[in-house]
Amino acid sequence: MLRSVAVPVIDGVTPFEFGVICEVFGIDRTDEGVPPIDFKVCGEHPGKPVRTSVGASLIADHGFDALESADLVAVAACQVRDGYPAALLDAVANAKTVLSVCSGAFVLGAAGRLDGRPCTTHWRYVDELAERFPEAQVDPDVLFVDDGDVITSAGTAAGIDACLHVARRELGATAANAIARRMVVAPQREGGQRQFIVQPSAPEADSLQPTLAWMMENLDTEHTVGSLARHARMSERTFARRFSAETGTTPHRWLTTQRVLRARQLLEETNLGVEAIAHQCGFGTAALLRHHFNSVVGVAPKDYRRSFAHR
Repeated sequence: MLRSVAVPVIDGVTPFEFGVICEVFGIDRTDEGVPPIDFKVCGEHPGKPVRTSVGASLIADHGFDALESADLVAVAACQVRDGYPAALLDAVANAKTVLSVCSGAFVLGAAGRLDGRPCTTHWRYVDELAERFPEAQVDPDVLFVDDGDVITSAGTAAGIDACLHVARRELGATAANAIARRMVVAPQREGGQRQFIVQPSAPEADSLQPTLAWMMENLDTEHTVGSLARHARMSERTFARRFSAETGTTPHRWLTTQRVLRARQLLEETNLGVEAIAHQCGFGTAALLRHHFNSVVGVAPKDYRRSFAHR
């Protein structure tokens, strides 16, 4: 049972992610059947201003010592740095359960809570998190990871998903739904953060750039290694070797990814049906498009359109 939540704040804390934690756990919703939660905001020097990432300040009423008795220590996103206050790291290392939102995962990593554990963070930071904490098992595709006493979430709004998940896990579905209803958000979202990652549509290459451009202009055409090699005026073996060296992948995988990216654009900007988009992108059938789209983006085409279509 979740009875107490403490949120540490340090210079560079981001207001939105901090506010998400406050909104889910810090507001009294007992009139709607949500159990009461003892909520504390903790700073290294209570009563003194803490600068946020947007040029405003906030003041914590409690010190880091208050983190020790909390059922959950929830760490909001903050500026990634080489060092964090020792008292904060000690408290996070010994906390019963910890939750991070976005770059708050770096605090958990510095405290040793991610060693050997599955975790995630914002897609922009996953490589740096894995580099700084090589023993962490960083998953770049998910909105959040629940590993029992360590919960980590991806960027910004994914913190809402993680916090509501913890509320559901600890307080029950009724309480979590009541909180989500007051926040006017879905109690649970589908998919992962791959759908939010901006991917380049055409990587730079050297000798194969004309062939890559031609493939991009003819995504609806059936391509084989043989036909592509002829266009590049190379043998199939040379073409395959050169393609891998210049793009880092195979012709089939590269072409599939470009077709998915084109499908994303059409889902966002047009009213074409999935079947028509499949033909324009070279997949042939809607079923094949759905398969590859879900594999690359992490959600079905109709769900992606619902979230991202220009209206």
